[in-house]
Amino acid sequence: MHEYSIVQAMFDQIEARARECRALSVRRVLVRIGRSAGVDVPLLKTAYDNFRVRTICEGAPLDVEEIPERWTCPSGHGDLVPGRKLVCEVCGRPGRLAAGDEIVLERLELEVP
Repeated sequence: MHEYSIVQAMFDQIEARARECRALSVRRVLVRIGRSAGVDVPLLKTAYDNFRVRTICEGAPLDVEEIPERWTCPSGHGDLVPGRKLVCEVCGRPGRLAAGDEIVLERLELEVP
């Protein structure tokens, strides 16, 4: 259940940013999560809902944008075709995961004075 530790780290970032901006509250939180990040999104949302009670995020829903995996050739021959071998058809090198394993606090909507 590392989703709870992810949410705790996310709240640390949110609270720091809210203090910087002198925000009165957070209105919305957007997180981008790669499908290969190993995160159970429903559990993450549950953890967020548990953490936000009596915090600056109490009224802020969590929106999650799931990012699909994207594999590329490390030699620069472009993206690899999903569903096929993860090897470049041009040079034969194994593919490199270019997207889909990230966890990013993408956007905060803050109420500022």
